[in-house]
Amino acid sequence: MLSHLKKVSVLISVYYSYMLEYRAEIVLWMLSGILPFILMAIWMNASDIVTQGFSPIDFARYFLAVFITHQLISVWVIWDFEQDVVTGQLSPYLLQPMDPVWRYLAAHISERLSRLPFLITLVIIFFTLYPKAFWLLSLKEMLVFLLAAHLAFLVRFFIQYSLSMLAFWMERVVALEEVHYLAFLFLSGYVAPLELFPESVRKFIMLTPFPYMVSFPVNVLLGREISPSGFVVLGGWFLLFFLLNRLLWRLGLKRYSAMGA
Repeated sequence: MLSHLKKVSVLISVYYSYMLEYRAEIVLWMLSGILPFILMAIWMNASDIVTQGFSPIDFARYFLAVFITHQLISVWVIWDFEQDVVTGQLSPYLLQPMDPVWRYLAAHISERLSRLPFLITLVIIFFTLYPKAFWLLSLKEMLVFLLAAHLAFLVRFFIQYSLSMLAFWMERVVALEEVHYLAFLFLSGYVAPLELFPESVRKFIMLTPFPYMVSFPVNVLLGREISPSGFVVLGGWFLLFFLLNRLLWRLGLKRYSAMGA
């Protein structure tokens, strides 16, 4: 186990050095995710029409929390995995004494670490522009948020990684991710607080994993919700998609080997 962890730590350090070579590109990736701030401006102007208990400052805080959360849970493994399968790059990975999933996870963790200074800078700029939206978290609330965000990341990672497994049978699995991402946007609380949805719609949304990937960590960050049930549900979704992923991985490897890999 210690040997395995050492290999993962080496992978993280290698990918971190690699990510630092592309700092300008990482900044562009972050700026491409400013949709929450655009939505914030829209909802702040509409808050006098549809409030549901939300003031303009509440919307400002909410969408800042959405932006921070999304930076921590963003996933792109499906693009990497599809490319590795199509080009045959997966074959040398299979010869190494480590499941390729650790390589993809290390790349994501390293990218998080490399974008952290830019994220802090953007948050400081935000509070400079909107000083009334500033709020403080206790150490406990910050730790609980980080736990929720990392669990949400793992759920989203294994959902996308499970879709990636279909690359063993299809050539363009990225198209499936586009459909999944649309569902993620509208059902997770990304485009609007779930409190603004009709009750019947909200009950349906809570049956999916999407609100636990954004709305739940956001509410924790805002100090609105620290419920053990949310972590239990996140853990349940993680276990489900992890097991599904392992099943698809085993079936996919048999097909990959049959193709001459």
